[in-house]
Amino acid sequence: MVNNLPVNAGDAGLISGSGRSPGEGNGNPLQYACLGNPMDRRAWGATVHGAASKSKEQVSTRAHGECHGACVDNSYCSQPCPPDTPGDVGFLCRQKKWHKVTDTCRTLTAFNIFEEDSTHVQIFGGSKFSEYTKKPETITDLLMEKCPQDLSCVVRNIQKSPRIPGNIAIIVQLLHNISTVPMADVGEAKMQSYSIMANHILNSKSISNWTFIPDRNSSCILLHSINSFARKLFFNKHPIDIAETFIHTLGTILSRDNAGKNFTFSMRVNDTSDVVTGKVLISREELQEVPSPSQAVSIAFPTLGAILETSVLESITVNGLVLSVILPKELERISLIFEKISKSEDRRTECAGWHSLESRWDRKVCQMIQENSQQVVCKCSPSKIFTSFSILMAPHVVQSPILIYITYIGLGVSICSLVLCLSIEALVWGQVTKTEISFLRHVCIANIATTLLMADVWFIVASFLSGPMRRHSACVAATFFVHFFYLSVFFWMFAKALLILYGILIVFHTLPKSVLVAALFAVGYGCPLLIAAITVAATEPGKGYLRPEACWLNWDVTKALLAFVVPALAIVVVNLITVTVVIVKTRRVAIGSSMFQEVRAIARISRNIAILTPLLGLTWGFGIATVLNDGLLAFHIIFSLLNAFQTAFLLIFHLCELSDIHSFICIFAVSIYFDTMNSFTYYYRVNLHPYKLNKLD
Repeated sequence: MVNNLPVNAGDAGLISGSGRSPGEGNGNPLQYACLGNPMDRRAWGATVHGAASKSKEQVSTRAHGECHGACVDNSYCSQPCPPDTPGDVGFLCRQKKWHKVTDTCRTLTAFNIFEEDSTHVQIFGGSKFSEYTKKPETITDLLMEKCPQDLSCVVRNIQKSPRIPGNIAIIVQLLHNISTVPMADVGEAKMQSYSIMANHILNSKSISNWTFIPDRNSSCILLHSINSFARKLFFNKHPIDIAETFIHTLGTILSRDNAGKNFTFSMRVNDTSDVVTGKVLISREELQEVPSPSQAVSIAFPTLGAILETSVLESITVNGLVLSVILPKELERISLIFEKISKSEDRRTECAGWHSLESRWDRKVCQMIQENSQQVVCKCSPSKIFTSFSILMAPHVVQSPILIYITYIGLGVSICSLVLCLSIEALVWGQVTKTEISFLRHVCIANIATTLLMADVWFIVASFLSGPMRRHSACVAATFFVHFFYLSVFFWMFAKALLILYGILIVFHTLPKSVLVAALFAVGYGCPLLIAAITVAATEPGKGYLRPEACWLNWDVTKALLAFVVPALAIVVVNLITVTVVIVKTRRVAIGSSMFQEVRAIARISRNIAILTPLLGLTWGFGIATVLNDGLLAFHIIFSLLNAFQTAFLLIFHLCELSDIHSFICIFAVSIYFDTMNSFTYYYRVNLHPYKLNKLD
């Protein structure tokens, strides 16, 4: 009887039931998990009898549509699909409104997925089980027995089915099941049928429906299944070319005698878009390592990148064709040329490979060789884990000629001010360093000015190197010195903060001046040198020191930028503590005083904060806000202008406060070079969200 026929977990896709997501059953070897956050995981295991009986069940009489009743944030409700359509629709309450989050409505069932055949109709609907009554079968087994030569017995009905989420999930699981069936050789006919089924759900009109499939793994499973099935493809001397609108497969024979091989694809992302091209290039040198003859297969997908975006947490956009390659294991490096779908130049582009075990894009397996506004050339390392490649476009970053002009003007003002500062320091050095504490303070001042001047110079050098692709060694050197000198600025600011604490907390100075000077230089230069050297030594051997588009510390692959950000922010915190200590110490004077003394104490506290905040770089704390609100151009401009004109604000403040000319010169010098930190503030923001400074669009 049909009732006694078990269907294993591998047959999951044709019927939704309750249980597990694909890959959780013993009969299913796929154990991947995309980085998504599925709202609901549906059951997939069921029997053929269960499919038949479920499709005959009466659907609930509740009206189909949105949920009715109280909508409490994060509450979930479910509504049945339209009559005679199995499945349900899930809604989540957000901001007092119901939003559809899942949809398992499907029209494909075990009844109608096969073309009508009098011999097999009774399998699902009658009491007879034809020739299959003696052994258990899965839906996939039935497919392989009914049309094993070309899989064509399901193609027509799949093509006629609507591309609703439930049907997409069923087809994905069916394609996965087919890919796991042991087959000696897959011929062109099978690959043709397989491609037609995949093409149906890769249609650009179905992209939005992928977001409602409860199992966020579906797009990952589809890519893995197509690649797995293509590995079984076998062809003799004649190359194959199976072209569908949204999946194009090319296969050829490789030989050491070839001058090189390439696969060229031209496809449209949708009905209205222009043609987008992609190429896979295998050099003659690489072919010398390949056994002769060998076969190579490449598959192009114009829409799969957008579909995969629903499965990963990263805020990225796939900006080219997804190119899969099935190559001999001896081929270790290939070149790929991707035409950009979006030709925007203000979005950072990266080459990446799809990590099939972790279901995410990985930048480590590819290196960008060349980029322009139209296309990107990548060099990638294919393997069983990395079979599919594409180019990624980072999220929108703030880029404006105004910010670029402010940056360069700030750099110019900074350099001029620093030169003026050092000149003034040289002129008044003998008069302002008569006491030990004054000497130490001006040692900090002179070294901060010097390191910031050198950092600005190296920053300009780095910005004109046009990234690491043309002059890698020069870019490494420039990045090292920029990193070292800007860290030195912060560590000398840290030394300045320690000196303030030393003067406030330690009344009796017991350490000799030479020891204090040595300690200041160890902190100001020793710590930055150690951090910069360790960073380049740890990341450069693996080509993870630099960003692909600029001479600055890498973030996406090795997180080398943390070697700058962490020390800088830690020093800002210490400086904030220093300001707090100064406030507390100043505040004590006013305790128990008259109202007049109270007001004077408050004024003194305000003056201390006003001076110490820019001098110790506490305005860097506001830089965090630009990271959190990176899409708001007005906020970036305001932040940049405030930093750019700190010097003017402090100069006016000190002109009103000071009467002694020597003190004025001293503090004026301090104000000048500390406030030129604004140029570095731009630099910090720019390199968290990089764009090329040497291009004014």
